[in-house]
Amino acid sequence: MPEGDAIYRTARTLHRALAGRTVVRFESVLPALTRVHEDSPIAGRIVERVEAAGKHVLMRFSHGLMLRTHMRMNGSWHVYRPGERWQRPRRDMRIVVATDAYEAVAFNVPVAEFLDERGESRQSDLRAMGPDLLGGAFDEAEALRRVRERGGEEIADVLLNQRVAAGIGNVYKSETLFICRVNPFTPARDVDDEHVRALFSTARKLLHANVTTLGRGITTYIGYRRSRSRDESQQRYVYGRARKPCRRCGAAISVRAQGPHARLTYWCPHCQA
Repeated sequence: MPEGDAIYRTARTLHRALAGRTVVRFESVLPALTRVHEDSPIAGRIVERVEAAGKHVLMRFSHGLMLRTHMRMNGSWHVYRPGERWQRPRRDMRIVVATDAYEAVAFNVPVAEFLDERGESRQSDLRAMGPDLLGGAFDEAEALRRVRERGGEEIADVLLNQRVAAGIGNVYKSETLFICRVNPFTPARDVDDEHVRALFSTARKLLHANVTTLGRGITTYIGYRRSRSRDESQQRYVYGRARKPCRRCGAAISVRAQGPHARLTYWCPHCQA
């Protein structure tokens, strides 16, 4: 599943390309979207804005209609000039939103729905979503309260729960826990408030840094220097570095599948004892 910063960049790119422009063509292979388009055409509407909400991309059209998409593991949005060759095969296309200047194409997006204002207010995933770590104002107290509701769960799983705080994915989970020296398998109830606040503060800093300044790939290791190597583990403290030496103490980095979805967690057994 994409990290929150990747979703933010996707929404920003779509907004820059589409906002303020009139849709000249809408296409989808998803029956639910096609039915809405047939009853109330998307073509002719103006794209008012595109924004990120946690792991959701929200594309808002005139007359109170919104397209919600969620990438899950393999979905992506691309932006092309009219007539430009797509980088993915047409069989992977799920949605096309085209204006006179650009066309936005959603590939392999598994979750997509149109919502009016009433439907948006009732949408269960949006309603239950925790405070957005990339939002303009992060409600730390509310996020802390939601952590405390899950006291028996391991803290790494709690950080991944978008209903606690939205934006953290598997990379930031492992990196944030390492930076804050918190063992990923500690029950949330045993992580004191000071450390929980530090986890959220660190995650926000990492997410914002990768949105604004660090370019492609997730960089969390402050000692990283750009090179020609494509090994992204060089840009991180622990994620993807199983059995390599810890950058702090030299101990071998460990990895283990964790949680109900068996997501890989990387950690230093010495620094995060």
